[in-house]
Amino acid sequence: MVEDSYLNIVATDISETALARAKKLIDAKDADKIRWIVDDITNPKNILQIKSVDIWHDRTGLHFLIEENQQKGYLETLKKLVRKDGFVIIGVFSLEGAKKCSGLDVKNYDHRMIEEFLGNDFKLLKYFSYLYQMPSGDTRPYIYTLFQRINKARHAAQHRQP
Repeated sequence: MVEDSYLNIVATDISETALARAKKLIDAKDADKIRWIVDDITNPKNILQIKSVDIWHDRTGLHFLIEENQQKGYLETLKKLVRKDGFVIIGVFSLEGAKKCSGLDVKNYDHRMIEEFLGNDFKLLKYFSYLYQMPSGDTRPYIYTLFQRINKARHAAQHRQP
Protein backbone atom coordinates (compact mmCIF):
# COMPACT_ATOMS: atom_id res chain seq x y z
CA MET A 1 0.00 0.00 0.00
CA VAL A 2 2.88 2.34 0.78
CA GLU A 3 4.42 1.60 -2.62
CA ASP A 4 1.09 2.49 -4.24
CA SER A 5 1.11 5.87 -2.42
CA TYR A 6 -1.72 5.13 -0.01
CA LEU A 7 -1.74 7.46 2.99
CA ASN A 8 -2.83 7.08 6.59
CA ILE A 9 -2.00 3.38 6.81
CA VAL A 10 -2.51 1.82 10.21
CA ALA A 11 -1.39 -1.63 11.34
CA THR A 12 -2.78 -2.90 14.60
CA ASP A 13 -2.42 -6.07 16.61
CA ILE A 14 -2.79 -7.09 20.23
CA SER A 15 0.81 -8.31 20.13
CA GLU A 16 3.67 -5.85 20.11
CA THR A 17 5.92 -8.73 19.02
CA ALA A 18 3.72 -9.46 15.98
CA LEU A 19 3.83 -5.80 14.93
CA ALA A 20 7.61 -5.68 15.38
CA ARG A 21 7.96 -8.74 13.14
CA ALA A 22 5.68 -7.23 10.50
CA LYS A 23 7.67 -4.00 10.62
CA LYS A 24 10.89 -5.91 9.91
CA LEU A 25 9.37 -7.42 6.76
CA ILE A 26 9.26 -4.07 4.98
CA ASP A 27 11.79 -1.38 4.15
CA ALA A 28 12.50 0.92 7.12
CA LYS A 29 11.51 4.09 5.21
CA ASP A 30 8.19 2.45 4.29
CA ALA A 31 7.65 1.24 7.86
CA ASP A 32 7.94 4.85 9.02
CA LYS A 33 4.94 5.74 6.84
CA ILE A 34 2.70 3.36 8.80
CA ARG A 35 1.14 3.96 12.21
CA TRP A 36 1.80 0.86 14.33
CA ILE A 37 -0.76 0.54 17.12
CA VAL A 38 -0.79 -2.14 19.80
CA ASP A 39 -4.37 -2.60 20.92
CA ASP A 40 -7.12 -5.11 21.58
CA ILE A 41 -9.58 -4.64 18.72
CA THR A 42 -12.36 -6.12 20.88
CA ASN A 43 -11.85 -3.58 23.67
CA PRO A 44 -9.79 -0.80 22.11
CA LYS A 45 -8.21 2.21 23.68
CA ASN A 46 -5.48 3.37 21.29
CA ILE A 47 -7.10 2.55 17.94
CA LEU A 48 -10.08 4.80 18.64
CA GLN A 49 -7.77 7.81 18.26
CA ILE A 50 -8.21 7.31 14.51
CA LYS A 51 -11.15 9.28 13.12
CA SER A 52 -12.15 6.91 10.34
CA VAL A 53 -10.75 4.54 7.76
CA ASP A 54 -11.58 3.97 4.12
CA ILE A 55 -10.55 0.30 4.14
CA TRP A 56 -10.62 -2.20 6.99
CA HIS A 57 -8.57 -5.27 6.14
CA ASP A 58 -8.67 -8.22 8.50
CA ARG A 59 -6.74 -11.29 7.51
CA THR A 60 -7.28 -13.98 10.12
CA GLY A 61 -8.25 -11.88 13.13
CA LEU A 62 -11.98 -12.44 13.34
CA HIS A 63 -11.81 -16.22 13.36
CA PHE A 64 -9.85 -16.15 16.64
CA LEU A 65 -12.70 -14.32 18.35
CA ILE A 66 -14.85 -17.18 19.57
CA GLU A 67 -16.58 -15.49 22.52
CA GLU A 68 -19.70 -13.43 21.82
CA ASN A 69 -18.40 -10.43 23.78
CA GLN A 70 -15.18 -10.45 21.68
CA GLN A 71 -17.16 -10.55 18.44
CA LYS A 72 -19.43 -7.75 19.67
CA GLY A 73 -16.43 -5.59 20.60
CA TYR A 74 -14.82 -6.23 17.20
CA LEU A 75 -18.01 -5.24 15.38
CA GLU A 76 -18.45 -2.09 17.48
CA THR A 77 -14.88 -1.05 16.73
CA LEU A 78 -15.31 -1.76 13.02
CA LYS A 79 -18.50 0.32 12.89
CA LYS A 80 -16.84 3.21 14.75
CA LEU A 81 -13.87 3.29 12.38
CA VAL A 82 -15.12 2.43 8.89
CA ARG A 83 -16.54 5.52 7.22
CA LYS A 84 -19.78 5.52 5.24
CA ASP A 85 -19.07 4.10 1.77
CA GLY A 86 -15.86 2.56 3.17
CA PHE A 87 -14.80 -1.01 2.49
CA VAL A 88 -14.29 -4.05 4.70
CA ILE A 89 -12.15 -7.00 3.64
CA ILE A 90 -12.27 -10.03 5.91
CA GLY A 91 -10.34 -13.25 5.39
CA VAL A 92 -11.03 -16.13 7.79
CA PHE A 93 -10.95 -19.90 7.93
CA SER A 94 -13.77 -21.29 5.83
CA LEU A 95 -16.20 -23.90 7.12
CA GLU A 96 -13.83 -26.53 5.72
CA GLY A 97 -10.81 -24.81 7.29
CA ALA A 98 -8.78 -25.49 10.41
CA LYS A 99 -10.63 -25.81 13.70
CA LYS A 100 -7.53 -24.76 15.63
CA CYS A 101 -4.61 -22.52 14.76
CA SER A 102 -1.45 -22.08 16.82
CA GLY A 103 -3.13 -24.15 19.51
CA LEU A 104 -6.12 -21.80 19.71
CA ASP A 105 -9.74 -22.59 18.88
CA VAL A 106 -11.17 -20.72 15.91
CA LYS A 107 -14.63 -19.97 14.56
CA ASN A 108 -15.13 -20.96 10.94
CA TYR A 109 -17.25 -18.94 8.51
CA ASP A 110 -18.80 -18.85 5.10
CA HIS A 111 -19.68 -15.60 3.33
CA ARG A 112 -23.29 -15.67 4.54
CA MET A 113 -22.18 -15.92 8.17
CA ILE A 114 -19.90 -12.90 7.80
CA GLU A 115 -22.70 -11.02 6.04
CA GLU A 116 -25.05 -11.80 8.93
CA PHE A 117 -22.37 -10.83 11.45
CA LEU A 118 -21.82 -7.40 9.86
CA GLY A 119 -25.54 -6.76 9.52
CA ASN A 120 -27.58 -4.40 7.38
CA ASP A 121 -25.03 -1.59 7.47
CA PHE A 122 -22.82 -3.46 5.00
CA LYS A 123 -23.37 -4.79 1.49
CA LEU A 124 -21.54 -7.89 0.32
CA LEU A 125 -19.79 -7.04 -2.96
CA LYS A 126 -17.67 -10.12 -3.52
CA TYR A 127 -16.43 -13.30 -1.91
CA PHE A 128 -14.13 -16.13 -2.90
CA SER A 129 -12.52 -19.23 -1.48
CA TYR A 130 -8.76 -19.33 -1.17
CA LEU A 131 -6.47 -22.25 -0.43
CA TYR A 132 -3.41 -21.01 1.45
CA GLN A 133 -0.29 -23.15 1.28
CA MET A 134 1.70 -22.97 4.49
CA PRO A 135 5.52 -23.14 4.48
CA SER A 136 5.14 -26.72 5.78
CA GLY A 137 3.27 -27.63 2.60
CA ASP A 138 -0.06 -28.08 4.38
CA THR A 139 -3.02 -26.15 3.01
CA ARG A 140 -5.66 -24.11 4.81
CA PRO A 141 -9.00 -23.19 3.23
CA TYR A 142 -10.06 -19.57 3.71
CA ILE A 143 -12.99 -17.44 2.68
CA TYR A 144 -12.36 -13.83 1.68
CA THR A 145 -15.14 -11.27 1.60
CA LEU A 146 -15.45 -7.68 0.41
CA PHE A 147 -18.17 -5.44 1.82
CA GLN A 148 -19.05 -1.79 1.45
CA ARG A 149 -20.53 0.20 4.29
CA ILE A 150 -23.86 1.61 3.23
CA ASN A 151 -24.26 5.37 3.33
CA LYS A 152 -27.91 5.30 4.38
CA ALA A 153 -28.53 9.00 3.72
CA ARG A 154 -27.18 8.77 0.17
CA HIS A 155 -28.86 5.42 -0.37
CA ALA A 156 -32.24 6.85 0.71
CA ALA A 157 -31.80 9.91 -1.52
CA GLN A 158 -31.04 7.71 -4.53
CA HIS A 159 -34.12 5.60 -3.94
CA ARG A 160 -36.66 8.38 -3.33
CA GLN A 161 -39.39 8.58 -5.83
CA PRO A 162 -39.68 11.90 -7.69
